[in-house]
Amino acid sequence: MTGPDSPRRRSDVTRSAILEAARERFASDGYERATVRAIAHAADIDPSMVMRYYGSKEGLFAAVIDVELDFPDLSELDPDRLGVVLVTHFLELWERDTVLRTLLRVGVTNESGADRLRQVFTSQLVPAARAFVDDPADAERRAALVASQVLGMALVRYVLKFGPAADLSREDVISWLAPTVQRYITAPAP
Repeated sequence: MTGPDSPRRRSDVTRSAILEAARERFASDGYERATVRAIAHAADIDPSMVMRYYGSKEGLFAAVIDVELDFPDLSELDPDRLGVVLVTHFLELWERDTVLRTLLRVGVTNESGADRLRQVFTSQLVPAARAFVDDPADAERRAALVASQVLGMALVRYVLKFGPAADLSREDVISWLAPTVQRYITAPAP
């Protein structure tokens, strides 16, 4: 049975509705205050369906925060442009991907969220940094410094919405942040 009302089709629609509702609830309420019942209500389904598909609130949260930073191909990049490329890329991610904002919001209040945020940046940003540093053993420290800038800007711009940071044009954010990110990756260690 492969028609429009097949069980597979309904299952995909239900899963998508649950994930969308969960993203919104986790982003607005945080991990602790978001409930399976509220998520199910927002998805217009019975709470047992959330448990059926995801097993638990933790399982649902893990599905919601499946994040890929999707870096552009950096292999041919002029190293002097790395700061601009990375800051531009992160701005695009934060602006289009509510999952990252959800993960950041939850990560500052919940240890599971913080662990996942660390995993994303360690598994994806450190290898990107490693390609540009003189000492590959120093890539983790440099990637952490880059993360401090991009996560800090995301927090004040997209989560807390501090006026001056939220009101900066994209070009201004790039102009201010890119030289610092560039320095963190390519400048000699102090």
